[in-house]
Amino acid sequence: MIKAATFLPKSAAEPVEWRVEPGLTAYEVATALMESRAETIRAGTESELIWLVEHPPLYTAGTSADPRDLLDPGRFPVHQTGRGGEYTYHGPGQRVAYVMLDLKRRTEDVRAFVTALEDWIIAALARFNIKGERRAGRVGVWVVRPDKPPFPDGAPMEDKIAAIGIRLRRWVSFHGIAVNVEPELAHFSGIVPCGIPGFGVTSLVDLGLPVTMADFDIALKQAFEEIFGPVQTVRESLLEATA
Repeated sequence: MIKAATFLPKSAAEPVEWRVEPGLTAYEVATALMESRAETIRAGTESELIWLVEHPPLYTAGTSADPRDLLDPGRFPVHQTGRGGEYTYHGPGQRVAYVMLDLKRRTEDVRAFVTALEDWIIAALARFNIKGERRAGRVGVWVVRPDKPPFPDGAPMEDKIAAIGIRLRRWVSFHGIAVNVEPELAHFSGIVPCGIPGFGVTSLVDLGLPVTMADFDIALKQAFEEIFGPVQTVRESLLEATA
């Protein structure tokens, strides 16, 4: 397993900017802003950024999306996106963290980067005594559900609690992770999430934990600093700052 410390900066660097966007952010606006910020990070004119948002209900299709996995195409807007992966759902109650990091300052290894993102989610969930796990061939983070009927072979059911979909441009990342805090889980039924049939989707609240988004953001920040290094919180809305 890749050690989390792999993704600390190679040398002294300014902290990663950490912003939490209030309200719901339109997906196309977020995408345009990420594209622009990735360019300025590569140029060295702006710092790395973690941008936490919530979106209105929508589906996104990654570069590997199979149209047959869009089960209810008229339910919510569908956005084609350049990130890796297949179909996923975003909506209120789900914490989306857009990750804009320069891997040239860290480690130029895509697989290790995805592992570090999984480590980040797993470490944040552990702060609520949730055991998040990775599975070979299934990107994202999973939890075992002994409270649900097992698979036909007797193996315990597993639900997905977090998705990962990234893109790199000249070693600067954008897109990122999505963790289910308290979204409407029924909205996932319009797709085959991440193209993986036969598994459920869960959230912190679904698991019986009355966790608020603010609670989870604290855990997410603490875990990020352990794996990727220090952050500097900027309280101003990024949308307002770039308007």
